Amino acid sequence: MERIAVYPGTFDPITNGHLDVIFRGSNIFDKVVVAVSTHPKKMPLFTLDERVALIEKVTRDHKNVTVDSFNGLLVDYAESIQACAIVRGLRAVSDFEFETQMALVNRKISSDIVTIFLVPNERYTYLNSTIVKEVASLGGDVSNFLPSAVLVELTRKFDAIKR
Repeated sequence: MERIAVYPGTFDPITNGHLDVIFRGSNIFDKVVVAVSTHPKKMPLFTLDERVALIEKVTRDHKNVTVDSFNGLLVDYAESIQACAIVRGLRAVSDFEFETQMALVNRKISSDIVTIFLVPNERYTYLNSTIVKEVASLGGDVSNFLPSAVLVELTRKFDAIKR
């Protein structure tokens, strides 16, 4: 039986830290589904379709990584694609408390799906999409934080906003 893991997030935009976790997960599982959330409380810079397309572009060389979108409960989505695990990245101790709470709630809802925590490479432990967008919006260099295809699109977004 194929071992499928879901790596959920808003990925607005996807960073090198996200990719590090995706590729680590793809070495453990037969298939990793990057599940892009529509998260109703967040106001993303990129549309859902743009986020999905960017992730597809930067993961295309990894044949066991696919991209999808979902709304609603993550565990319901995971069950719908027959996933056995949810992959979450832990950057710092501050992530641990929130992620542990979510893992326990998810386990209560669906005891068949486990949560696996992966720690990204230390050079990405401080990195998140919000910080990247903030630095980029102020004209800072974020080229070390993003795949080049994502950097191009982020630059284009902020150039359009400035006009």
